[in-house]
Amino acid sequence: MNNDLTVGEPTKVLWKFCLPLFFSVIFQQLYNIADSLIAGKFIGEAALAAIGNSYEITLIFMAVAFGCNLGCSVVSARLFGAKKYTELKTCIYTAFFATAGVFILLMTLGYVFEGSLLTAVKTPDEIFSDSKLYLTIYISGLPFLFIYNLSTGIFSALGDSKTPFFFLAFSSSANIIMDIVFVKLFSLGVAGIAWATFVCQGISCVLSAVYLKMRLNTVYTDVRPSVFSKELLKSMAEIAVPGIFQQSFISVGNIIIQGIINGFGTGVIAGYAASIKLNNMFVNASQTLCNGIANYTAQNVGAKKTHRIRSGFFSGLKIEASVALPVMLIYLVFAETLVKFFMKDPSALAVESGVSFIYIVVPFYLLVITKHVADGILKGAGLMKQFMLATFTDLVLRASLAYVFSRFMGYTGIWSSWPIGWGVGTVLSVYLCYSAGLFKKKE
Repeated sequence: MNNDLTVGEPTKVLWKFCLPLFFSVIFQQLYNIADSLIAGKFIGEAALAAIGNSYEITLIFMAVAFGCNLGCSVVSARLFGAKKYTELKTCIYTAFFATAGVFILLMTLGYVFEGSLLTAVKTPDEIFSDSKLYLTIYISGLPFLFIYNLSTGIFSALGDSKTPFFFLAFSSSANIIMDIVFVKLFSLGVAGIAWATFVCQGISCVLSAVYLKMRLNTVYTDVRPSVFSKELLKSMAEIAVPGIFQQSFISVGNIIIQGIINGFGTGVIAGYAASIKLNNMFVNASQTLCNGIANYTAQNVGAKKTHRIRSGFFSGLKIEASVALPVMLIYLVFAETLVKFFMKDPSALAVESGVSFIYIVVPFYLLVITKHVADGILKGAGLMKQFMLATFTDLVLRASLAYVFSRFMGYTGIWSSWPIGWGVGTVLSVYLCYSAGLFKKKE
């Protein structure tokens, strides 16, 4: 069901819209955790390290999918808020054509350079072949990843956060089951983890695209919409391209950091793979809620109700904090248990490095949520230069400080770069929202 986010009390509107998004990301992250858990428990520490190592490279592809999703979602939300339904349909059709060209190009580049990327991050010899196998299968499923993400982004733009939740719940649950079947029963190892993702993403992709077509058929238009528009493609590109560059640079930064971590051996790689899964579970949940705030902002910008953005910022903080505080408590109290949960016979170094990451990084999650809410508003308002500036500052600080600190503090120096980058990025994001006049009260 399509929902208008431009009317109603902002806190109630955001809670109603963001709650399904929150449950969606829980299912997604439970799958991600199960992915690593099954690899670590049923295959071994080396398999966990291989998947964790490949994961940082897959983030490059996810970054581009995110950018395509963001560009279409923000522009679609504006058109929906302005009730320009003919242009809305044209925007969606245009997005699908453009996205198809993007994932074809990425698949070609991925197949050609996957080995070079693994070499660039200093992948240890003992996990190189498994990492490459995982990447090859992952790249083959890029069409499913892109179409699925584009479809769910459009549902969110229409104010519908429940439909993406149902698709994600189905996909994640099925993926966990297939992970176990492929790895435990068929003994396919790392390839089984990758093929399970491939199959489930494919099914979810087809179902979401078909349902989206049915949903669009219920949106009445006076005239037949065009299937392509250069003007709307340009509008989407103005949002998508900076988003892609921003996320891609984050991925490159993560790859640089992964390369630094790889220099400390398989034990630290495995410990990091476990702890970063836990960290990403929270960060991705926060970012998903942030995307909800971006859609809220975009609809209100389209409806020329920008005075609602200030209330949306504080409402978003309340929602994010209600998620962050319990997660922080659980992670800090049960750090060692959670890290060990991912491994069959963990080495002391793997446990120690994973636990130290949690103790150093988790206390600063309140900075993360503040930045994500401010970032959501910047994205929804189309202020991509400001958004990129704040994010690049965070990234550059983390990557450079990780290198410097690791020289004399070891792997704990790498972990210490996270809070510093987050802190500076948070201050900058909030300031940029304020300076752009997005926190003005209604006059």
